[in-house]
Parts: sequence; structure tokens; C-alpha cells
Amino acid sequence: MRAASARIAAVGVYLPEHTRTTAETERQLRALNPTLNLATGLIHRLTGVDTVHLRPAGWQCSDLAVAASTVALAESPGPIDLLIFASASQDLVEPATSHIVAAKLGLECPVMDVKNACNSVLNGMQVAEALIASGQYRRVLVACGEEPSLGVRWQVSSHDQFIRSFPGYTMSDGGAAVILEATDDPHTGILDSSFIAVSSNWNVGTLSIGGSLNPRDAELSYFDMDGAALQKAFLDLGPQPVLDILGRNRLSWDDIDLVAIHQVALPYLPPIFDRLGVAQGKSVITVADHGNLASVTLPLQLSLAKASGQVGPGSLVLLIGLAGGISLGLMLVRL
Repeated sequence: MRAASARIAAVGVYLPEHTRTTAETERQLRALNPTLNLATGLIHRLTGVDTVHLRPAGWQCSDLAVAASTVALAESPGPIDLLIFASASQDLVEPATSHIVAAKLGLECPVMDVKNACNSVLNGMQVAEALIASGQYRRVLVACGEEPSLGVRWQVSSHDQFIRSFPGYTMSDGGAAVILEATDDPHTGILDSSFIAVSSNWNVGTLSIGGSLNPRDAELSYFDMDGAALQKAFLDLGPQPVLDILGRNRLSWDDIDLVAIHQVALPYLPPIFDRLGVAQGKSVITVADHGNLASVTLPLQLSLAKASGQVGPGSLVLLIGLAGGISLGLMLVRL
């Protein structure tokens, strides 16, 4: 087990008070698409999602990140040497949203954006740890603001388009922030990590507006996903990468206090837990009450586990990130 170079000093989460129930989502879809034959309760039965959070009117991704960062900075006051905005969402294509977050927080430090779909925060933490280990920075704020609700397609032209838009109806807005700081304790902080990508699956799920491929086509400003193919791609990764990180650190599932895993739908979780061989009681289920929060998901689960007393100083946490593209991220952390 290698010595840790960065520890989690604070976690902040912001969830908008305004929510939309899945029943309301279905009613809105029927009203806007009178020819759509949408069975009552279908979205809930297939996803297990009860409610999603919606950003306050006029709020940008940066505002959500600032709200969460304010919570984290209150928990761990002190100078910030680098701000990383890590999110699938962004305020603008140019400049980096991290500049906007820093300006709103009143920070005068270097900034950068890190983007990798729902693994953005995990990759942001990976970058922060490496820069702390190199000695360039001592305290790094990884801030996230997700607004996937903007990519939801409410008017569909066909049943096929509805199916490909389906994952968007359970996506949720929110903010998260993680402060990482240098530590000399080799038994605390980020102990190990592993990242895998199978990029041949990049087109399984897209939100394709705004880049060079589709710079201005408004029709492409909505999520387009093959949910079954995405689930298969994740399952095809198999349990070995997770078992490997446990094995090389001489750990079993009994040693892990919290398994925080990205959650897109409730029915997807039991097969994943069964394949990994981990008890569901090790996790915090967030997708039912909060929807798919993209890269806010893992910080939310960690925050809730801390608040409930499931984890505390000395607890061992395994973060498992799953993202479109597709990619898998694993991070073993001693709090």
C-alpha cells in the first residue's frame, strides 16, 4: 500500500429545494405528447426514481458549485491554492467554468476544468492528488455543478426517440465540492486509485451540441442514450478491476465501511452488487430520492454517510465511478 499524499479535508453538497416527482414527469410528457402511449408508472418501475432536483431559476452550473463550495469551505476554512471545476455540465464552452466559480467565490488562485461525464469529480480528485503529490499545491478545491435537466427532451417525435431520451427524465441538478489537502500521514487520505476506459463505446450515450461536431443544431441539445447498451457496457467491465484494487491493498469487503457507487437506476444496483460480491448495506442509496446527479452522486453519498455516522475519521471508503464514454474510476480513501 503506497503512502497517501492527499486527504479529504471537507465535502460539501448542495441540492436544490425545488423537485419534480416522476409522476409529474409522466403527466408533463403526456400533456406535451398526446400520441405517446406512456403507461402509468412506467418510468418509476424501470428506474426506481421518485424525485429529481431542479436548479433555482436563473442559476448556472457555477452557482451550484459555489453553493456546495461554500459548505465545504465552512467545514475546512483556509487558503485554496488551486480550483478545479469538475463536471459534465458547464456554463460556457469558453472560458473554463472554473474562472466563473473562482470569481463568484472571490478566489485568486490558478484554475482549470476537468470533464469526464459522471466521473468528472473523481477525475478532478485524481488530478488534485497528483498535483499535491508533486508539491505544486497544498490545498485544492474540486467544485462541481451539474444541470442535466437542461438536456431533457420533452417533445418526442416517435416511440424510438422517447426510448433514447428516457435516461434524461431521471437526471437531477445539484452541486458538490471536495477539498483535498496535503498530508504526511501515510495511512490517511487517498490510498490507491485505478481508472479504465473502453472508449469504443463513446457513442452509446451523447449530448452532442456545442462542439465542433454539432456546433449549433438545437435538435441535438438533448440526451440521446441507448440505456440497454450502456448497462451492458458497464457489466462487461466485470468485477476484476474492483477486486484488483482490494487485492493489492490486502483488503476484503469486510474492511470497507462505505461503497459509494454511481447510481443511474435502482434496478441496476442489485446485479452490480451481486457481481462484486459486496453487501448492499455497505452503500447509501441515493438514486430513488435524488435521481441521477451525474458527478455529484459520489460526494452526496459520502456526505450522507458522514452525516448518519456510517463513516467518520479512520473509515475506509471505496468510490466507484461509472461514466459515459465509457469509463470506470476507483478510488480507495481513508478518512
